[in-house]
Amino acid sequence: GSDSDMPVMAQAAEVLEQFGIDFEMTIISAHREPDTFFEYAKSAESRGMKVIIAGAGKAAHLPGMCAAIFPLPVIGIPMKTSDLGGIVQMPSGIPVATVAINGGKNAGILAAKILAASDADLLEKLKAYSEKMKTEVESKAEKLDNIGYKEYLASMKK
Repeated sequence: GSDSDMPVMAQAAEVLEQFGIDFEMTIISAHREPDTFFEYAKSAESRGMKVIIAGAGKAAHLPGMCAAIFPLPVIGIPMKTSDLGGIVQMPSGIPVATVAINGGKNAGILAAKILAASDADLLEKLKAYSEKMKTEVESKAEKLDNIGYKEYLASMKK
């Protein structure tokens, strides 16, 4: 997407790096450089791409057109706008997996889960990631039990 999408897209990149997944990142505009965009999406499969994560403003042309050209999964990240047009209204037959608004981190995790379907090592990393999140929640619950909600709230404000 646009360079203004970079803070959100960087979240996906950070997750992919965490799981040791190779990726490329670029800035392409479906509107301003359609020939470049078309060639990028058309050649992605032959370049070894298995999943494309694309940012989407109101119109959602980037992930939508990627999904129309690229035969493998496309994950669209809706960028925060004044309404939910675009990506939530893809035409029948051109699916785009959509994560939360500004959900770069979830896009990275979803891409890792898609790739883990055929990568046992990556699947184990995802299982360890989920276990770590579970342990963190259990630790927070234990702290709440030990100190009570008022002190817990006070500790969150620090």
